[in-house]
Parts: sequence; structure tokens; C-alpha cells
Amino acid sequence: MEVGLMLYRDCQVAMVHGITDLFAIASAFSRDRGGLTVRVSHWRMDAEGRFSRSHDTDPGAPGTPDILIVPGRLTGPAEAEEAAPYARWLLDRHGQGATLASTCGGAFILAATGLLAGRPATTHWLFAERFRARFPDVRLEADKIVIEDGDIITAGGLMAWTDLGLRIVDRLLGPSVTIETGKFLLVDPSGREQRHYSNFAPRLTHGDEAVLKVQHWLQERGGRPTSIADMAGHARLEERTFLRRFKTATGMKPIEYVQHLRIGKARELLEFTRRTVDQIAFAVGYEDAAAFRRVFHRILGLSPGEYRSRFSVAAAA
Repeated sequence: MEVGLMLYRDCQVAMVHGITDLFAIASAFSRDRGGLTVRVSHWRMDAEGRFSRSHDTDPGAPGTPDILIVPGRLTGPAEAEEAAPYARWLLDRHGQGATLASTCGGAFILAATGLLAGRPATTHWLFAERFRARFPDVRLEADKIVIEDGDIITAGGLMAWTDLGLRIVDRLLGPSVTIETGKFLLVDPSGREQRHYSNFAPRLTHGDEAVLKVQHWLQERGGRPTSIADMAGHARLEERTFLRRFKTATGMKPIEYVQHLRIGKARELLEFTRRTVDQIAFAVGYEDAAAFRRVFHRILGLSPGEYRSRFSVAAAA
């Protein structure tokens, strides 16, 4: 598993080296358990606009980053002209299946890709108004420290890289390693933020471009109702072929995949709103609230009411 850090002029050096160390610590704990490790690479753009590794914890190994992170910087967010070449490269990497992440003002470069349009994101509170003015189509929630939205993860202020790093460790190496890493670094994995929006981490590095296109489309739709025919049409594949390739690429049937997306959105609403369970069921695409409750319990092992009582903002307070 490779995590890449995209470096640019005056980016936050403390974050770059700190999160590199965080992944090294997590990898050591995981290795002791017989688990996976995380390869960390730093990427720079040369004068010709080409990107290459300037640092690599596993030099010479094949592959490309599964996750790419854009750091913030102390001098303020990158302006549009400076961000453009980095945004183009990120967009290309995302098209190949990489999950994209940012901390602090790095969200400005990430938003320049256009991928955040209509989706939730966060950045440093000091930059909130500037961000809204430049990217009015992004659902900015600057009070959140980390927002995880499937293939996009954004983190807030300058030190939110610790929260982002632990979130990525949880995705790649699991909760036990995350807890051990947090204890070692004296960072509480859950104490500095609200519960994350979704635990669902879809497989995006499978290499099937037609399926990946549908995954991105489904993520943008937020789990709203769709049909197999619509998905196959978006992939430009015959339905039987689409079903086979989607299952091979993601490990899930399309309907199963959509259910996980919907439940992720439902968790957000249970955590942060006072809507009734029936209202939430309708909001995430279920006309039958009983069916929603069954799917929710099957995926999470809790009823919506139990989940809210444990993890809502009110419960935390």
C-alpha cells in the first residue's frame, strides 16, 4: 500500500515529515502483528511539469500511490494559476483510481480539480470565506476536522494531519494498529473530531476504467436511487458484462455497493441531525423505512436508533 505526498513551494514541512513518521510507526506496529506496511513517497514537479518521487521508503518497487495527500502551507493557499498543474496531475491520478486527500489549505489545490463540486469538504477555518468565494459549488463544513467522503478525504487546520494520518492508517492497517499508533504519539484517534461520515472505503485501484467511472458517478450522486441499466449505460457496457466486471473490480454487486454508499450518508445524518429515522431513510433513497432499517443493521450490526445513541453529537456531549 503506497501513500504519496505531493510537495509544492512552501508546503508545510512539519506535516510532510510528521505524517511520514506516523506511517512508519504504524507500519512497525502492523509488521509486529504480521500485517501489511505502508510505503510512503514524496512527489515533486520538475521544470517540465513532470512528477516523480523525491523520497521513497521502498525505492525501486513498482506501483503508483493508492492515496495522494496535498499538504497545506504556512503562507496561505495556492492561487489558481499556481494550483493548476498540480490539480491536473491529481485529476489524472484520481482517474487511475487513487484516493485524494488534503490538509489545511491543500484543499484549495484539491478543489481546483473540480472533484469536490457538490461534495462535503473542510479546510482551515481561517480560509473558509476565501474557499467559499473561490469554490461556491463545494459544500464547505469548516467546523469539521476530517471529512471522509469515499474517494476524497479532507482535513482542517495545520495539525489536522495527525487526524488524517490516523484515518488513513485505519483504512489501510485497521483499528487495532490505529489505536496503538495513537497511543504511541499521544494522539486520541477519536477525541478531536466528530465521528467520520463513512467507514466505507471502496476499492478504486482495480484498473477497470469503465467501472471506476461508474464508482465516481455513484459517489457524486450520494447514493440516490439508480438502476443497473443506468449504471451499465454510464459504463457503456452491456448489463451482463457490467455486472460481471463490477463484481470482479469492487468485490461487490452494484446494488450492494450502492447500499454501502447510502448507509454511509445515513450515518452522517444520524450523527449530525435530529431528523427521524424515517426522514433519513427517505433522504438516502429508501421509500420503505423498514427496508432501510434492515439494511442498516445488516451492514453495521446496530439499528439506526442504537447507532445514534452511541455516536451522535448529542450522545458525545
